[in-house]
Amino acid sequence: MSRTEKTAAEENAVLDTGVHTDPAALQELTDAAERQHTEVGADGAVAGYRAGRTLRLGVELRRQLRRRRTQFLLGFVALLPFILVVAFEIGDAQPNRRSGGFVDLATASAPNFVVLALFVSGTFLLPMIVALFFGDTIASESSWSSLKYLLAIPVPRHRVLRQKAIVSAMLSAFALALLPLVALIVGVIWYGAGDAISPTGETVAFADSLLAMLLSVVYIVIQLAWVAGFALLLSVVTDAPLGAVGGAVLVAIVSQILDQITALADLRNYLPTHYSFAWMDLISTDIDWSNMASGALSSVLFGTAFTLLAARRFATKDITS
Repeated sequence: MSRTEKTAAEENAVLDTGVHTDPAALQELTDAAERQHTEVGADGAVAGYRAGRTLRLGVELRRQLRRRRTQFLLGFVALLPFILVVAFEIGDAQPNRRSGGFVDLATASAPNFVVLALFVSGTFLLPMIVALFFGDTIASESSWSSLKYLLAIPVPRHRVLRQKAIVSAMLSAFALALLPLVALIVGVIWYGAGDAISPTGETVAFADSLLAMLLSVVYIVIQLAWVAGFALLLSVVTDAPLGAVGGAVLVAIVSQILDQITALADLRNYLPTHYSFAWMDLISTDIDWSNMASGALSSVLFGTAFTLLAARRFATKDITS
């Protein structure tokens, strides 16, 4: 290094040292900081901060709709009725059949086709839809290590859980309603807008069957509330989305298996899936509401208990991711 370069380096070092250690500069920065007053509201929050403005439903809904898993799931739900039609076209279904079970009567009319679509998907697909939206909602944020930043915005914990649960409920209800809606359109095109025929031979007019299908969807949404609550609880307990979703689906399957064991007798009435298919009573001229009332009450109680446990766990959970 030449003498000139050495002198320049020494001068730069002196200047750099002076910038950070000059007492006058430090005092100037201190005075500037003291002149900046941050107003604090009565609740201790910074003036202008409103918890209600954080994580709006519209923002969260758009985030979830842009996710591939949401788009794939909704697309599959809309495609399922077409898959069923292809299956019946390949097979030897008889459109004019007037007796048999729900599968045998599926091609008799559009309402019967809707009943079949709900029947074949009620064991696994419908619980999985609800478990996916609710089980993935908090656990996915933890797995992405974004939950701690979301809370640091800051968004209150109870608001994070509430907003995400509401959006999950909206998406679940939409998916559960999308299946029978597409099935009805497909059924009208392929099998016509005839009367609904029950396995007992009773017929329900097309207009009345539309009301029955609407009530069926409402009941299914309410009945799956226990899956939503349990999946939400698992979502706040674990940081693995697959574990939360899979755990809720596994419990639903185990409950259905236990419900088939007649040796349990009346104990099966307390299983959350015991009244899963009570909506089939609507396809009748003389509707029995007792099973649907029991199923709705049971599911609401289970769902409320699981949701309260999830809220309590999330309120005290140590967020590290």
